[in-house]
Amino acid sequence: MKNEKFAATLSVGDAAYTYYPVEQVEGSEKLPYALKVLLENVLRNAESPEAAADLAKRVVEAGCAGEVGSEVEFSPARVLFQDFTGVPVFVDFAVMREACANLGGDPAKINPQIPCDLVIDHSVIADVAGCSCAMGKNMELEFQRNGERYNFLKWAQKSFQNVRIVPPGAGICHQLNIEQFAQVAMTSTAAGVETPEGENPTVYFDTLVGTDSHTPTANGIGVLGWGVGGIEAEAAALGQPITTLVPKVVGVRLTGELSEGVAAMDVALTFAKMLREKGVVGCFVECFGPGLDSLNATQRTCISNMTPEYGSTCTLFPVDDQMLAYLRLTGRSEQQVALVEQYAKAQGFWNDPQAPERVYADVVELDLSSVKRSIAGPSRPHDRIFLEQAQERFHEICADRGLDLGKKETVDVNGQACELGHGALAIAAVTSCTTATDPSMMLTAGLVAKKAAEAGLKPKPWVKCILAPGSHATELLLERAGLMDGLRDLGFYTCGFGCMSCIGNSGPILSALHDIADNLELASVLSGNRNFEGRISPDVSQNYLGAPATVIAYSLAGTMDVDLPNAVLGERADGTPVKLADIWPTDAEVADLLERFATKELFEEGSRGLYDGDAAWQQLGSEPSDTFAWDEASTYVRRAPYFDGMGAQPAPAELIKDARALAFLGDFITTDHISPAGSIALDSPAAKYLEERGVVPADFNTYGARRGNHEVMMRGTFANVKLSNKLAEGKKGGWTRDFIKDEIVPLFDAAMGYEQAGVPLVVVAGKMYGSGSSRDWAAKGPMLLGIRAAFAESFERIHRSNLIGMGVMPLQFEEGESAESLGLDGSEQYTVGAVDFSKGLPEPRVVDVTAKKADGTEVAFKATVRVDTPTEGKYFEHGGILQYVLRQLAK
Repeated sequence: MKNEKFAATLSVGDAAYTYYPVEQVEGSEKLPYALKVLLENVLRNAESPEAAADLAKRVVEAGCAGEVGSEVEFSPARVLFQDFTGVPVFVDFAVMREACANLGGDPAKINPQIPCDLVIDHSVIADVAGCSCAMGKNMELEFQRNGERYNFLKWAQKSFQNVRIVPPGAGICHQLNIEQFAQVAMTSTAAGVETPEGENPTVYFDTLVGTDSHTPTANGIGVLGWGVGGIEAEAAALGQPITTLVPKVVGVRLTGELSEGVAAMDVALTFAKMLREKGVVGCFVECFGPGLDSLNATQRTCISNMTPEYGSTCTLFPVDDQMLAYLRLTGRSEQQVALVEQYAKAQGFWNDPQAPERVYADVVELDLSSVKRSIAGPSRPHDRIFLEQAQERFHEICADRGLDLGKKETVDVNGQACELGHGALAIAAVTSCTTATDPSMMLTAGLVAKKAAEAGLKPKPWVKCILAPGSHATELLLERAGLMDGLRDLGFYTCGFGCMSCIGNSGPILSALHDIADNLELASVLSGNRNFEGRISPDVSQNYLGAPATVIAYSLAGTMDVDLPNAVLGERADGTPVKLADIWPTDAEVADLLERFATKELFEEGSRGLYDGDAAWQQLGSEPSDTFAWDEASTYVRRAPYFDGMGAQPAPAELIKDARALAFLGDFITTDHISPAGSIALDSPAAKYLEERGVVPADFNTYGARRGNHEVMMRGTFANVKLSNKLAEGKKGGWTRDFIKDEIVPLFDAAMGYEQAGVPLVVVAGKMYGSGSSRDWAAKGPMLLGIRAAFAESFERIHRSNLIGMGVMPLQFEEGESAESLGLDGSEQYTVGAVDFSKGLPEPRVVDVTAKKADGTEVAFKATVRVDTPTEGKYFEHGGILQYVLRQLAK
């Protein structure tokens, strides 16, 4: 036992466990719930009792002061992967095994040290929708496209320890995480650690990191976790702690209860707007107050799922009876439920109104009764709009964009001439772990569909209707409640179990709409968490988020240019007009179905055969081995070059001298802009690469599916069709000015030209650079293109970490300064002063930069090196986190 000094015994029924009570640390009773989890983590995992005491002091002092503290090390209990980010992680593991052998180490040491779950949920595309054959055809296409990736994952499952892989067609990783994987109170036995004879197993907080930014979904059931880049997750899986500064914790005090007809998604969108305005980037958020009792566990997970949309690290809820009820419902044993309850109470993690008042850096109040039905859009999740004001806001958006609302296009839809205007709805998607986790919202959507179908209403014929449940239990619930027939009557057939539209896998829209996409701004509405420009479909300009029932309702209207609460959506057979209120169910109707059909038996049946897969999955696979046999002809899985030429010791850092800007960007550049996950444009360098290898356009698949091939991904870097690179002189997408040739060329081609000429590269951006998904390729791609540093006014947390993990220096303009205020336009040559990382933190912390213009004049300014902790400094000194970990393991 590492820190026996802090250990105690917890008895639960007839069982006894070793645990690390936080109450023994003075001041711990004042800490927010989240910091109690960090405190337990350092008491248990620190290298020595002395180190544990020092780290515990850091947590308590920062927490009690409500301030950011110094560095601590966090060791998550497990890691969660989805396949888009998981495949490159295991590709890296496979390459690390080879590199370890080359350095004289044992390749078998490259192996996850903690439980890792990978769910294949991002690959399925809604190519086919609106028919009974949709699910079967999409699964067939999925295996055709992804056979190489899936073969590799089967090898990984057999060749690495502590790895469970959920085959395609089972559900979404975050929903399966709360329904199946999460323990809330973890035991060493469940983690696969053998208990020495005469000792008790250890119980501790179930914590995790995940390679998807919506990992905080699990915070809703009391599991502290957050999204990290794939690079950081790899290190955590290999036993490396994650370094973090003790964060500020912002409390959200909830009062009141939701009004009739208001859903958890409406609360989540309210959180996104409220907390983005508050400014909680890099903070922990946690909820407390009398309003907690009115929210069930899955309503909380919906709120927590939206965490990255307002920039915080997590949104945590404490354990209480609502959460225990959910654990029972989803099949956890009574012993496990009792353990969770007793452990939470012993650690002060139970929602006890009589407990001492906790210290928060700040407290935000939200009366749940003030929340109204809402949507968010047209391109940012925190731009919430009350449903009653949606049409008015749509008109304002169109006016801001200079669009003529009187403009119409006539298209042929199945022989019918349809006149469409701006805001015509191309996609209506009930999708995503954000809302599918909550049975109440899914039942409400099913009831709206049932009532609409009974009234004779149908979605407009140009709307592509997508239904992608987050787990089999969700579809089973709708089926048992008698609601699937109504959904199918409206064209909402299950077309896959995965993220689909939320990740950009909407598939093609109606061809007639595709043909007019350059003339009209088409729209989508989805029950997801991301609506960034260009993400949902390259043909769709405006994307709106809402509850599943709202999605169904908008499909009936067929446009965003509608006063949805008051409009006539259609007529019954007798000519009676039908409005939204006529088909919207009461909360009592939903509660009745919930009580009758959401049962423990339903969840048990829904999870049966979770790891088995279908016949196509079972036929895949290769024999286990220490190293992977790379297929040189593969266009999906390629041996990455990160460790080529790597020595046992890090090489001296090269100065960044006379670097050129490859991209000169504005504010809120997301990881979707930097490394898109969606379709591969026919005129792109990635398409050219694939065609040269015999891949026809119909088989291009998506960037997300090809993340195991660095050749495709580096060509897809900055290739989002909506990206505005100011160096491209108005051309959208992956274009830039090549200052050697003095012409506008594909960005990849320019990067390769600079590489041949020995010219280092930088990126210049504005505020919140790298917001959005925790996409490791948004750092890997730029590194492979030769980008050495990224200048920005501010960085999103995960992307900054990813840049460091790949050896790209994040440089932040001084407060109040920007590229614009300094007079920069991207044509300059940038030189960055020397930075020393030998002592961990960068020296100097603020570095001198000069930008030399074509006429020889220079702009001198300072930038902060955003390498914030000594451990990050070690990673950077070694050229990246993977190189650092590999060198340690090879020893």
